[in-house]
Amino acid sequence: MRASIDIVEVSPRDGLQNEATLLTTDDKVELVDRAVRAGARRVEVTSFVNPARVPQMADADGLMAALPRRDGVRYAGLVMNWRGLDRALAAGVDEINVVVVATDTFCGRNQGMTTAQACDTAAELVRAAGEAGAFTTVTVGAAFGCPFEGEVPPARLWEVLTRVMDAGPDELALADTIGVAVPADVTERLALAREVTRSRTPLRLHLHDTRHTGVANAVAAVQAGVTTLDASIGGAGGCPFAPAATGNVATEDLVYLFERMGHPTGLDLEELTSATRWLERRLGRQLPGALLRAGGFPG
Repeated sequence: MRASIDIVEVSPRDGLQNEATLLTTDDKVELVDRAVRAGARRVEVTSFVNPARVPQMADADGLMAALPRRDGVRYAGLVMNWRGLDRALAAGVDEINVVVVATDTFCGRNQGMTTAQACDTAAELVRAAGEAGAFTTVTVGAAFGCPFEGEVPPARLWEVLTRVMDAGPDELALADTIGVAVPADVTERLALAREVTRSRTPLRLHLHDTRHTGVANAVAAVQAGVTTLDASIGGAGGCPFAPAATGNVATEDLVYLFERMGHPTGLDLEELTSATRWLERRLGRQLPGALLRAGGFPG
């Protein structure tokens, strides 16, 4: 049997943070429940950020309180500062995801600080979260390209990765925040990340399908030995601080792809497409994932 694929479901967080339609807390609980029924075991449920800047995440504390606890299911929360970490730990998240954006311009718009400052903050947050017993991930955003500065040179990415690894996170994620990567970029930058981590820290990839390269990039990641991938039901998602940063790669599209390739995912395609149909009704728009329209094969 080929390597299994661990898909981190991010639709409740990254999938909703850029939507004009604000879902109720009950709807978000339903979305998480549908993801878990489909087989998701790691779900990034919310971000503990300033609600004035990201109103879609204003109910983070209430959402965590409303979510049922299930054996084998881990809930993650994204944080960017001490206030966010305190809220996330008090809410009882299992995982903390700390973001550092690889370019100063984007980092300033996203977090109000330089990349170097974000690295220092991330190191402190990771250490504190680890001491509190939470699993820790550092995600390097715009690791493949920036909407404001353009190409992110490998030397710049090396510098950022080296700094964030000083904190010793449990996992390191590279994010194609604006969906500009192609498979060759994925191969190159995952190899670079392995050099920085000396292959001692598990790697994860966060893909956007803005230019319809997300699925191909996922294949390149698995061929490079990285089997933990972020995805969003229906391909919902985007970044409110990056122009034209449209949806994540669709969970159901990856499940169809990898199951057909012989890589088990533990996820149920019928449940996922049902969840996509439900989410489209709640958001009042069609989502970009392909499987709801095309269906699986054989049908």
